[in-house]
Amino acid sequence: MIESDRELSAMVQELWDNDVNRLTPGKDYRISLQGKAGDSMGTSDIDRAGSPLFTYVNENIFKKETFLAFISLLDNYESDTGEPEIVTPEEEAENHKFLDSILQTQTMKIAHKYLVEKKLSPENETEFKAQLYRIWFELYARRGSSRPDSSGFEHVFVGETRGGRTVIGFHNWIQLYLQEKLGHIDYKGYSVNANSPQPDENKHILGLQFSWKDGIKPKGSIFIGVSPEFEFALYTLCFLNSPNERVKVQFSLYDVEIVCHHYNQKHIGTTFPVLLKYLNPK
Repeated sequence: MIESDRELSAMVQELWDNDVNRLTPGKDYRISLQGKAGDSMGTSDIDRAGSPLFTYVNENIFKKETFLAFISLLDNYESDTGEPEIVTPEEEAENHKFLDSILQTQTMKIAHKYLVEKKLSPENETEFKAQLYRIWFELYARRGSSRPDSSGFEHVFVGETRGGRTVIGFHNWIQLYLQEKLGHIDYKGYSVNANSPQPDENKHILGLQFSWKDGIKPKGSIFIGVSPEFEFALYTLCFLNSPNERVKVQFSLYDVEIVCHHYNQKHIGTTFPVLLKYLNPK
């Protein structure tokens, strides 16, 4: 591993170790992997999973402050790219409330301290929060649109549709679970390529295929069971730390590539984990 990856891996391990709100597979939630999804890009009629992905989630977890604040943001967006986003004062207040709640967590405090040491973020918490707001919540025009219709948060955590037929972004398990529960998600099976390991119902990263509303996500990749603050901290670290848009980190049982595409160097375009292999328990 190259040096910067080793340093970042140590940081991510620290975030992981301090993610006290992470759920335990088999206890706080259960998933059912079923069949391997087809490679078909355009058709949504090949379904290798007759049942939902989530068979159980302890929803008491969603009463925790950061989960509550996160979930309140999920209905604030117009999913179709090209449709301009209108941010109401109430929604802006919800964005700030979410940032306030995660900034109180040990996970975000660790990330902030590291970013300050690297001179990538301001030490002042109000200024750091403004930086986070710009990276994640400021609107920009996604490809093919002339008006601000997207944000890093909407793309990564909520999901968008392009032309009504293709799902883009949508890399969050909480949104996936809630949308599946409402009947808007049809899980079509797990997704692996020739080099990736077989998925495991007791691990926290999964490649998958699903349809959402009328669109298809042929290949997605998500963390499962982690807290909103863990993902927010991890992706912010990778965005600010890595100009090359792909960074390899090793932590816990996972060897992972974090893909993080920038938009104009100011905002997150997309970001998600790609599982390379499982590590042997130390």
